[in-house]
Formats: sequence, structure tokens, C-alpha cells
Amino acid sequence: MTTTARRSGYPGYSETMTRTPETAEKARHLARVALCAWHMGEAVDDAEVLMSELFTNSVRHARGECVRVLVNRLEEDRVYVAVVDRAPRRLPELRNAGAEDISGRGLALVDGLADRWGYDLMGPRLRPWGKRVWAEMKVTR
Repeated sequence: MTTTARRSGYPGYSETMTRTPETAEKARHLARVALCAWHMGEAVDDAEVLMSELFTNSVRHARGECVRVLVNRLEEDRVYVAVVDRAPRRLPELRNAGAEDISGRGLALVDGLADRWGYDLMGPRLRPWGKRVWAEMKVTR
């Protein structure tokens, strides 16, 4: 797969990746490289966690072979990470995982690290083909 840099507007990178657990490291790497290129190294760990959780949710709950991963710098001090998948009916839901639960904490991590997060349906309003789950965070220097 090829990583694509945004040609105009704010800086950003995107890449289509296979939707497998093993590819999560590649998604984290894209976030790490982008933030380092933008001299935002102090936020790399948080960006990697955000990307990892969004990607992992897509692996667990979406369908199809591939997802699109995006890392954008919206402003001088704002980073946006997102994963686009083909599961418009499987919307992210923040849950309170119990002490004995072995999963269900990913969006709580996203909620804690991001300044805001959400999702957008992709395609026609009545027949969406997918969704983009995203998170934004402010990077303080």
C-alpha cells in the first residue's frame, strides 16, 4: 500500500491498509511518522494510542478487507486521526467496562486522550457505505 501526502491545504497523510490485528502497528507507525515530521514528537504516544484504538475497533467490528487510515494536522497545534471502514451500522459506543471485562475500554481511552471524537457516515444519507471514526487532540508545546 502507498502512503499519500495531502497536496494542498493543511498537512496530512492517508493510507489504505488491510483490516487485520497485525496491521495495527503499521497504523500507529503512520501516526508516529506524521507527528515527527510536523515536529510534534511530544504527542506521539497519545496519537499512537488514539490510532491504535480506532484501528482495533475497526478490526473487531467492521467488515471488508481494507480500511483507510488518516492523520491530519488541522491547525498548528491540532492533530486529527481517523479510520474509515465499511460498517455504517456498527457505530462506536462509549461503554463502562466492568473490572472483569477483557475488552471494551478502547473508546474510554479515546475519550480521555482526545479533545473531541466522533464519527461521520460516508456515502448517501439513506444508504451509507461506511463510516469514518475520528479523534482530535490539541498538542501543547
